[in-house]
Amino acid sequence: MKLAITGKGGVGKTTLASTLARLYADEGRTVLAADVDPDANLGLALGLSQEEVDSIVPISKMRTLVEERTGATDANRFYKLNPYVADIPEKYSKDINGVKLLVMGTVDVGGSGCVCPEHVMLKSILAALTFRKDDVVIMDMEAGLEHLGRGTASNMDQFIVVIEPGARSVQTYRNVKRLAKDLGVKQVRVVANKVRDESDEAFVRSAIPAEDLLGCIHYNPDIINADRQGKSPYDFSPEAIEEIRKIKAILDREEN
Repeated sequence: MKLAITGKGGVGKTTLASTLARLYADEGRTVLAADVDPDANLGLALGLSQEEVDSIVPISKMRTLVEERTGATDANRFYKLNPYVADIPEKYSKDINGVKLLVMGTVDVGGSGCVCPEHVMLKSILAALTFRKDDVVIMDMEAGLEHLGRGTASNMDQFIVVIEPGARSVQTYRNVKRLAKDLGVKQVRVVANKVRDESDEAFVRSAIPAEDLLGCIHYNPDIINADRQGKSPYDFSPEAIEEIRKIKAILDREEN
């Protein structure tokens, strides 16, 4: 199972990504969760402490590693477009609650010189993850899909856009669907989060085609409390876990 979970900041995509990761890990599956969001907080949602999260150096910031694999240095403007990265998920991931967390990071265009080697590294790693045949790979993305190349995107089993019941979130879903189509992805699904009542659910169902809607996660104070404390929502909210478990069941049926 290969899932790319995207959406605007604050909509709850990390809650969905982390809970799915832990549900699969509890089944004994090998799960690799890649944090590809510049605002990296997947580690906290999986159960790491703030101190542990702060100690993780994102792959994009490992200058020596990037130079070693791409051949790019201050003195060498030429670099490999297909660096060897197959060993990176095992070497640089952090185990937490049965999930291997790989923090990818992002590339700062301003002030970091040529960004191309870092981009090449990130894209190569993401592509390698899609070929982990028997593993569950969950990518916590930002709203854009810039890190994904055509081949990588087309290897994903599901693109899931997390939205809130609002016009701006629906527009994000439409933008992602358009971008995904350009990358050769035929199906983009939606999970509606922070649904408060029947009117919210009715809005979502009126705006999202039925075949694209995986399900709803209702507004839950336990999730807010977990976030405030920097804890995993998996350990705080049985109700949210059950709603996400139903979404997972749909994904599992489609995988099989």
